[in-house]
Amino acid sequence: MKQVLEIIGFIAFVQGVMGLLHEFAHWDVGLLQRLDFLDGHGVFASVVLIVLAVALFAVAESRKPG
Repeated sequence: MKQVLEIIGFIAFVQGVMGLLHEFAHWDVGLLQRLDFLDGHGVFASVVLIVLAVALFAVAESRKPG
């Protein structure tokens, strides 16, 4: 379960960073830009993904192995 949380956290972190790159550097990367209902809320959604990733890493670290 710890590895699953770490993988999901890593994916959320990468997507959050790529969303911020899209918003500020206008790079055409990430999945957030392709979601129409997030139009105009890309920075907020990216920051939420990064915070979610940090929370998932914290939960994964607190889990006992095995």
